[in-house]
Amino acid sequence: MTDLSTLRFFRTPAHACSYLEDRQASTLFVDPQATLSPALYSELSLLGFRRSGDYLYRPHCEECSACIPARVRVADFRPRRRHRRIRKLNKDLVVNREPARFTRELYSLYADYINQRHGDGDMYPPSEEQFTNFLTCEWADTHFYCFRENGKLRAVAVTDQLEDGLSAVYTFFDPRQHDRSLGVLALLWQIEQCQRLSLPYLYLGYWINQCQKMSYKNQYQPLEILRSGAWKDLPDQGE
Repeated sequence: MTDLSTLRFFRTPAHACSYLEDRQASTLFVDPQATLSPALYSELSLLGFRRSGDYLYRPHCEECSACIPARVRVADFRPRRRHRRIRKLNKDLVVNREPARFTRELYSLYADYINQRHGDGDMYPPSEEQFTNFLTCEWADTHFYCFRENGKLRAVAVTDQLEDGLSAVYTFFDPRQHDRSLGVLALLWQIEQCQRLSLPYLYLGYWINQCQKMSYKNQYQPLEILRSGAWKDLPDQGE
């Protein structure tokens, strides 16, 4: 157990929020000079921290608490009818665990995804440097779970292993395969991977009720959220 009181943290200046209009956001980072490890990462995940590249962070906004850490309690997860349909639709895909590193094949899919799905976002335009700095890490236990159809790469789930679960860092996929719902498939597969590894939680990042592209996480029940220092069940809001 790390003495977290010895860690230093740095807060960014206020900037425009990426999720809610007319809001200012600020982020708390663990000192980049600190010695980071999967064990420390696991401890900080319990406090709502996430990984981006080699950095650990969490939202730290003065006048807003909309970004709420969320995780799926996988032992009690029951797929919904839509989830079962998506799993059946994608039964032809083969999933392999691969090293978290840059390759031309991976970057090509990543760049296509960013260009097609996030052309108006902070990650546009994509670059090789961005791919490496955002998705890979020197100290974390990170893997790329690659979904392929007859050898053709269709989706990648970037996943960190923690002591009490997996952390779904990011997913990118073939933006032209609309009918497959590959983003949903990747989350379902990571939940199943937690079950296979006997890990109790899949960490999903931040649930933001007011933001449609982040509120979807309540479809994966039971979902626990971190409020007032404790993990509590989020009531099921239905399909």
